[in-house]
Amino acid sequence: MTDRAPLGAADGFDPATTGLVLVDHGSRRVASNQLHEQTVRAWRESAGYPIVEPAHMELAEPSIGAAFDACVAQGATTVVIQPYFLGPGRHWDRDIPELAAEAAARHPGVRFLVTAPLGPHPLLMEIVEDRVRQCLRHANGESPECELCAGTGRCHLQ
Repeated sequence: MTDRAPLGAADGFDPATTGLVLVDHGSRRVASNQLHEQTVRAWRESAGYPIVEPAHMELAEPSIGAAFDACVAQGATTVVIQPYFLGPGRHWDRDIPELAAEAAARHPGVRFLVTAPLGPHPLLMEIVEDRVRQCLRHANGESPECELCAGTGRCHLQ
């Protein structure tokens, strides 16, 4: 989390009526989907937004439509969909906006916005550097494994 204040009136939105949907691709691996959902829950709690829902674009539930519906059920009149993707592509350009429009059609008067994906963003480069350092330090025996590699035996030089 950054030191920025939560979305609010200064941004032109009321946090009590603005829902956020963080959508990843979705996976056939249950553990991958659960990781995204846990990440979204942790972000919701740390960021202080009252209406935040996880979604998977395909292959798993909750879908974008289900997450959109859940935001509206909690009082959202605007739903912001954040693609948890590294870069733009067909899903960002076409698929996610189409799925969001289908969901919005069920809720007359509810507006939506599909934001840009995560990268390229300067903070993402800091995250990449941090992850590489952590893994190299672990491989050199200087630090414990990260939360993703813990117990897998994957984080070592070959």
